[in-house]
Amino acid sequence: MLRAIYEIDPPEAAETLALIESVGRADGPSKARARVVDHADGRALLEFPVTNFGADVTLLVSSLLAGEWADAALFSRCRLVGVEWPAGLLPGPAFDAPEKVLVGAIVKPSLGLSPAEVAATAKQLAAGGADLIKDDELLGDPPWCPLDERVSAVAAVLPNGVRYAPNVSGPVDSLLERAARVVELGAGAVMVNAFAQGLDSLRALREAELGVPVFAHRVGAALWARNRTIGVAPDVIAELTRLCGADFVQVGSFTGTVYDTPEEVRAQIVACHRVTGTARRCVAVVGGGVGPDNAAEQVAAARTRSGVMLLLGSAAYSGESPEAAVAAAVAGVRENSAAASA
Repeated sequence: MLRAIYEIDPPEAAETLALIESVGRADGPSKARARVVDHADGRALLEFPVTNFGADVTLLVSSLLAGEWADAALFSRCRLVGVEWPAGLLPGPAFDAPEKVLVGAIVKPSLGLSPAEVAATAKQLAAGGADLIKDDELLGDPPWCPLDERVSAVAAVLPNGVRYAPNVSGPVDSLLERAARVVELGAGAVMVNAFAQGLDSLRALREAELGVPVFAHRVGAALWARNRTIGVAPDVIAELTRLCGADFVQVGSFTGTVYDTPEEVRAQIVACHRVTGTARRCVAVVGGGVGPDNAAEQVAAARTRSGVMLLLGSAAYSGESPEAAVAAAVAGVRENSAAASA
């Protein structure tokens, strides 16, 4: 069985919610029917037969996270705020999250750079000490910067130990082919716009055994999480993203530039690090307004120095150079870690 907790109003609609998410009618087969097992203080605990969706991520989402309940005029409030995931239902990350704080950076501008220009920028970011460099979510395989040429150019200039995560989002029928090809060309990770591509893309990339980590960009997740009346709590989304197979999961930041509250960001970090059966922890990626001036502050606010990455975006390009910005962020992380250890 899978158990899910919803904040719900009106309270008497809990039984209707259970029907909507399973058999649809009161006379439906009992073996497939979801049941309300507890209901108090505006929350309902529902129990679902796992056989209703199994490990089919698309059906799971269609029931629990984005089902017809979200369309129903009956609910003035219906928000999924917790899930007890059965052990082994989904594969989880392929790689263990390191016991340290990583620093990552995004190649900017988002669009318009040639492969040589992307490589030159990536080289600067790596020289500053970035552990991972990634594409922007808007960059795919455009004619001015073809994916294959871009990956080859970047791989040629990065030192050993620095991962490049190109964005392999695109036509679903060639997703795995693109991912395998960029790894052959030297990519040290792959990134996918998981909520635009579909969460099952993470499971597919994970089970393809590419030999590199999968970075899940969360663009689109806010449409589920930002509305606190009808939707899904951010930490539930982060945990499902991890369980589907992501090694790096974005969790917002403590800068105030994204919608997540500090408490929500910390809850997402916990969800990234929660061990569920055999599923590993993943790296919680703190991003959104993160730069050299607030790197140490972000680490302190996270309240952990394990399995976390600070991700620099536009802030890496507003000062002396991208190299200097990343170096300053790395120094801030080290200073915070040293102070915490003292």
